[in-house]
Amino acid sequence: MESSRAARRRVRRFPLRPLMYAALACVAVAGATAGGTVFVKAQAHSGGGTVSSAPMPSFSSSPAAATEEAAAVAEPVVDLDKRLSDAMNAVSVTGDEKVSAAVLDLESGDSTVYGDGAFDTASIVKVDILAALLLQHQEAGTRLSAREKAYATTMIENSDNTSASALWDIIGKASGLDAANKKFGLTGTEGGDGALWGLTQTTAADQLTLLQQVFGDDSELSEGSRSYIQGLMGRIEADQQWGVSAAADGSGWALKNGWLPRSTTGLWDVNSIGRVTVDGHAYLVAVLSKGNSTQAKGISLVEAAAKAAVSVFTGEDASASASANATSAAAR
Repeated sequence: MESSRAARRRVRRFPLRPLMYAALACVAVAGATAGGTVFVKAQAHSGGGTVSSAPMPSFSSSPAAATEEAAAVAEPVVDLDKRLSDAMNAVSVTGDEKVSAAVLDLESGDSTVYGDGAFDTASIVKVDILAALLLQHQEAGTRLSAREKAYATTMIENSDNTSASALWDIIGKASGLDAANKKFGLTGTEGGDGALWGLTQTTAADQLTLLQQVFGDDSELSEGSRSYIQGLMGRIEADQQWGVSAAADGSGWALKNGWLPRSTTGLWDVNSIGRVTVDGHAYLVAVLSKGNSTQAKGISLVEAAAKAAVSVFTGEDASASASANATSAAAR
């Protein structure tokens, strides 16, 4: 089994860095003109609102100069949810296809999510299985055995299902995964029944939270555990280097993909999660999809959605990327 609502919300797990606090403090500054108070809109990390200054003496020699000063420190409000929604509108979705995407800027901690429906994880759950195993060893004060390390390597790098099943049993199947996810902060993920780890249900928002556990500093996992998973995700075998990596420049990515043909419908679940780097800037990206008529079309959909998600921060033309992916899909 090689395994996989349009409501929008934000996930904010990372603390703001000192430079971000300084920048937000600057936005709150407003000068007063001779005619009255200057109002400045600012969007804070927690959602923000309108910030106004209290009347105060002007230090400028003229109203025009004071207005220019206020304009210089006022930054435009950026609605990341709308920006992602607009970008995703450029992604071609046909027939029974459904897609959800989430992206987080690792530097600022800003993030946004498109869609909150539940999806089969397929093989992206293998990252979660390994994270749960490492957390269990941390809590027990033990290390992975040689056999567990061998399973972990083939499970992540080659997406080997036999290895995944072995580690699924070791962590305690769904109950072990769910217990770890509760500590990781995943609220919309439920382990699959019995041996069916690939039918674990999840959301793009939860996968973004999981990625923060793997790639962020504020994590239940130790630095050593995080580095271990990151290393494996950076060595995915050549024929599986698709998905969110399409949004990266060059080899600046670490990922895990999942693909699963559903026997009940004949349609494909295709998912991809990971970290990508663009112009030296790192982003966490999760894209989930279902209802794809073929695996190739699902891959093209996921790659277009990944590019659209990252474009929220990079400003790239998502519609052009979507058009290129549609052409690629037609050729497959």
